[in-house]
Amino acid sequence: MIGGRILDVSAIVGFATSMPYPQAVVFTALEQNVVLAIPSGALAEAWSQARRRDRDALLVLLGLPVTVVMDLDQKSARDVGLMLSRSRQHGNIAAGHVAWCGLNRPGWPIVTGEPKTLLAFDSGLEIDQLP
Repeated sequence: MIGGRILDVSAIVGFATSMPYPQAVVFTALEQNVVLAIPSGALAEAWSQARRRDRDALLVLLGLPVTVVMDLDQKSARDVGLMLSRSRQHGNIAAGHVAWCGLNRPGWPIVTGEPKTLLAFDSGLEIDQLP
């Protein structure tokens, strides 16, 4: 079984802004051939939050051979929407998509600076909290 890590908005933006921990996660994954899953909802939010000068780093992250963008397709959109409804976190699509990816990939920790938001969806999510 191939292992991996899921990056949320804070981890993606953290990598782009050269924060040490997100950069270490990415470069360690690259060295050890560990998949970096980036939910497309989180990616869209990261693009909106990233400063202009940091956007090239997003392109670098997306171009790595270990990076896989997890699309918000018809099935996952339905599942994420229902999860948002159940947890009463309407409109928090990026975090919902990240949580959904975590639930569907057991053993893949979510790298995040906002664990409370994600754990509100499911307290069983595996979290790797940014320092």
